[in-house]
Amino acid sequence: MSTTKSGSVSARVVDAIRGAIGPQDGFTPLHKPTFENHEWDYVKECIDTEWVSTAGSYVEQFEEDLAEYTGAERAIVTVSGTAALHVSLRLAGITSEEEVLVPALSFVATANAVAYLGATPHFVDSEERTLGLDPEKLGAYLDDIAEVRDGTCVNTQTGRPIKALVPMHAYGHPVALDALQEVAERYHLTLVEDAAESLGSLYKGTHTGTVGRLGALSFNGNKTITTGGGGAILTNDDELADEALHLVRVAKEDHEWEYFHDQTGYNYRMPNLNAALGCAQLEQMPSFLDRKRALVERYRDAFEEVEGVTLFTERENTRSNYWLNVLLLDENVADRRDAVLAATNEADIMTRPTWQLLSSLPMYEDCPRMDLATAESLERRLINIPSTPTLVDA
Repeated sequence: MSTTKSGSVSARVVDAIRGAIGPQDGFTPLHKPTFENHEWDYVKECIDTEWVSTAGSYVEQFEEDLAEYTGAERAIVTVSGTAALHVSLRLAGITSEEEVLVPALSFVATANAVAYLGATPHFVDSEERTLGLDPEKLGAYLDDIAEVRDGTCVNTQTGRPIKALVPMHAYGHPVALDALQEVAERYHLTLVEDAAESLGSLYKGTHTGTVGRLGALSFNGNKTITTGGGGAILTNDDELADEALHLVRVAKEDHEWEYFHDQTGYNYRMPNLNAALGCAQLEQMPSFLDRKRALVERYRDAFEEVEGVTLFTERENTRSNYWLNVLLLDENVADRRDAVLAATNEADIMTRPTWQLLSSLPMYEDCPRMDLATAESLERRLINIPSTPTLVDA
């Protein structure tokens, strides 16, 4: 299933994608939800029994299922992945006048969750082999601009404490967690994983989101499984889990009728309707992942002879969920990215570039950052292509 080396990069990419996914009716999105199991039955049960809000049985069931699936001791479900990350950072002790190290190459929620707490995102570079934080480059950078004083990492350039490190597993590909843990330990940083895109991904046999002190998942409509909107906090610390549960229930003390809130909490608890959908979706994870891996193999064959374009695949000691498949253009054809995007979308094949670097967004452009050469290169060259598991059924 190969393509010729002739023709424009745009035409060759269109031909390769078509060769991999076969004929499609109408527009092919990047990733649409797949409902093939008990979704209707479980959601209908919520409606029939009138347990549609946060008190229904599916909420706790989904938490138990997630904990079992990921290997985490506890899972606390929330209304969004952003909410999960926000609460995770609060539980990590992040306050205003502090800095949190986050990838410049990430979805905006990674930085927003830091800003919600009044803290400052401090942007760091990625590495091409994982698409995530570069531990070697980060370690050298901290050696240069930071020092540990009385157990606290301090940015010597701003005078602010640097309290946490938030790696994000981009498009489902696990970052180099061992090396990042070493950096975090050396500089007394709390590791909080943004695992929003990586449900089903493993690093050395361990599920992402369970290596750091806390991890955050997302179940947005375009994720590997969806609850419509939703997320979850993962942790192996029961005390943190209990505090997370308290915070997402607006910090209300349990009582038969009194409304007493002992701190500022959040209305972040996932409703039963969404959790019911999640339970049905999680039952299908093995099938979703098998088909996604089959789709990657089709893409691998299709792009094998397409010059100037590389299909990004999992590296050694990891297993990716391949949430969104990634193409990387060679530097010498990086200026053709927008032409490829235009040609594919005109051919009814949805593609998109990676996120604009967070360090360049107006609300974050004055935040501290290291040299971002690799992230800037990836921003110029990265393209996402259709990744819905049912594409292998075509």
